Amino acid sequence: MAKNLKRLETAAWPLFRAGHVPMIGEWVALPVLESAGATGPTDPLAAEVMYPTAERLLQRCDAVLRLPGASRGADRDVAIAEARGLPVYYALEDVPGVTASTLSEGAAPLS
Repeated sequence: MAKNLKRLETAAWPLFRAGHVPMIGEWVALPVLESAGATGPTDPLAAEVMYPTAERLLQRCDAVLRLPGASRGADRDVAIAEARGLPVYYALEDVPGVTASTLSEGAAPLS
């Protein structure tokens, strides 16, 4: 999970520079999970926190950036976004406001 989260976080700076507020569900869910007494994302309590957190966040989001890679959670996020009529972007450079300069200044490549 840590490796995947780090990969997702590489998109945060270009999105922020483009005028967006990037949000990754784990940024919210992991502290909630810890405060509930869970031992981590593999704890049985995680099912009650991780996906519900993402679903609640998606009620407040304007769009979703779906990065490459297999992820049931991300696929679920896309389904929720599409059901809400939200735009879903599949490449960082497709997000409004993201330019070559926002991609190149201080951001690690997405892989």
